[in-house]
Amino acid sequence: MLEKLFRIRENGSSVRREIVAGFTTFTTLSYIIFVQPALLKLTGMDSGSVMVATCLSSAGATILMAFMTNYPVALAPGMGINAYFVFTVCLGDLGLPWQEALGIVFISGMLFVILSFVGLRAAVMNALPSSLHNAIAVGIGLFIAFIGLQMSGIITLHTATYVSLGDIHSKPVLVSIFGILVILTLLVLRVRGAILMGILATTVVSLLVGVVEFVPITKWVSAPPSIEPTFLKLSFEQIFSRIELIPIIFVFFSVDMFDSIGTLTATGHEADLVEDGKLSKARQALLTDAIGSAGGACLGTSTVTCYIESATGIAEGGRTGLTSIVVGILMLLALFFSPLVEIVGGSVLMQHNITVNGAPTTVTILLHPIIGPALLAVGCLMLKDLININWDDFTESIPAALTVFMMPLSFSITDGIAFGFISISFLKIVTGRSKEVHPLVHYFAVFFIARYIGFA
Repeated sequence: MLEKLFRIRENGSSVRREIVAGFTTFTTLSYIIFVQPALLKLTGMDSGSVMVATCLSSAGATILMAFMTNYPVALAPGMGINAYFVFTVCLGDLGLPWQEALGIVFISGMLFVILSFVGLRAAVMNALPSSLHNAIAVGIGLFIAFIGLQMSGIITLHTATYVSLGDIHSKPVLVSIFGILVILTLLVLRVRGAILMGILATTVVSLLVGVVEFVPITKWVSAPPSIEPTFLKLSFEQIFSRIELIPIIFVFFSVDMFDSIGTLTATGHEADLVEDGKLSKARQALLTDAIGSAGGACLGTSTVTCYIESATGIAEGGRTGLTSIVVGILMLLALFFSPLVEIVGGSVLMQHNITVNGAPTTVTILLHPIIGPALLAVGCLMLKDLININWDDFTESIPAALTVFMMPLSFSITDGIAFGFISISFLKIVTGRSKEVHPLVHYFAVFFIARYIGFA
């Protein structure tokens, strides 16, 4: 039955490999189950309800992805856009209640659905030049490696240089270094399940040295919190009466659109799903993403999108929708085993001393010493697409390089894609080669320029 549904052998995989891949992907993205409630509760939302909404929306969208595309791609509320939801829309100058913010997310999600049906989002994805396809994959690799180094505490903030080496003598950082060494060693030895095994080994060490607090067996299982405080609580009262809110809808739309395009491009390359530079089921994948966003808003969480952490499962051999099914099931199980999930995705608060205007200041940073090493390893694996970029053609290589640089340095997949679009359009035009790229590339270059100067 599984073979008939997902064509596992045809895609060069096995049931065992898909299950391992699903566990790996879930492990690396499970932190969102705890980060999302912690962020959204700042707006006044019930954290328990947000946790349930996060698990249900993630599970539903991921399982839908499995059946609509047979891709090993997981979905969950997006990092970055959730911070925009909280600190700009609700707590910023707009001062919207969270119910109105959910209404905006829903409207942007429905806009995704409409555009996905007509094929615009897939057309944008398939219109990308090959150089940008590969550059996006590499840029996201650097981006998640950078996140992994930050989560591990190996890289930390610095007021003069922005980033610097962290406290490598601290216990959490040493645990992360141990995890990195284990994962890289297993990868070099070609051990199947290397990343998952490394995560589990790091978890054990974290428990032994007291970095992560062990939860008593009697508290391993708990009933899911009620979703009633956020379920269908979205509101549209102010959205159509305040014209300044219209651009906010398009911000949610554009961020999710290009984050999902970038993630699908990267994971598509990693899973060998790209044929002739295109994803054959791009429209279905993007439609799934759109439905997930609208559904997540109804449940009570911010924009749901494709997760780059899917690359960890792909690196473990996941090639079909069975990987996504496993992730979805684990998301549902997480509703009942949240204390155990918190151990693996456990966070550690660490004091860090910096100097601000000549005065010593102590700041608190949040580390994920178990998850960080896995993200770093996957980021390294994704750099191989550098060899597929045509470095001899400057109209292709310079936009590719800008895309790669900007993603980690701006801490934004969207900005990396924007710089790629703008630069390749400009260079093709000034060299009289504008017809070498799809017209949509030029259109979106103009859109991004307008967005940066405040007209979009």
